[in-house]
Order: sequence, then C-alpha cells, then structure tokens
Amino acid sequence: QVQLVESGGDVVQPGGSLRLSCVASETIDNVYFFGWYRQPPGKERELVASSFRSGGTLYKQVVKGRFTITRAYAQNTVYLQMNDLKPEDTGVYYCNRKIFDGDKLASWGQGTRVTVSS
Repeated sequence: QVQLVESGGDVVQPGGSLRLSCVASETIDNVYFFGWYRQPPGKERELVASSFRSGGTLYKQVVKGRFTITRAYAQNTVYLQMNDLKPEDTGVYYCNRKIFDGDKLASWGQGTRVTVSS
C-alpha cells in the first residue's frame, strides 16, 4: 500500500503563500488521479484540487486562481502552491490518489496543518 507524506503547512497571515508537498512511497507515473483535500476545523474533508494523468486539473471554485496543483515525477511528489491565502483556507491538508479511474483512494496520511490568521 502506498504511503503518502504531506508537509509544508505553517501559520501564515492573510495574503501569504505556502507550498505543500506530498511525497509518495512509489512511482507516480501513470497514476490516474492525485488530489489535495482539506479538512477545516469542525467540518468534513473536501477536495480542493485535482490532477489527472492527462495533464488536466480541476479546482474547487473558492480556490480557483489561487491554488495550483502540479506533479514532479522525478521526485514522486505532488505539490500544492497556495497564494493569496484567506482565513477560510485554514485546515489540515491531505493528498490522495487513484491509480486508475474507478479505483478507491489510498489510506490517508497524517496531513499537514495550514493556519491563516493575522
């Protein structure tokens, strides 16, 4: 079973930027889907950014234009660049993947905490 390790979370002021990293324990070549999810305090986990093998990406409307998901195949790493952060971006961020369309998600990692506060 793949292990996914997230890092890069921090406390930042509104308007700040962070880059989150998700390192996979196995190759990310040909993986159908990678996603970044977040769980705000007291709320359910939600998908905020998706990366597909085709090169396509999708974003939750509230982060569109501010977040960018990218893959670094040589490092088996998926990044989430987050700009113009807002207090409502606060939460624990997780990554996950589906090897093929219809696959189930892998086991969740420990996540990385992002706090946006002045």
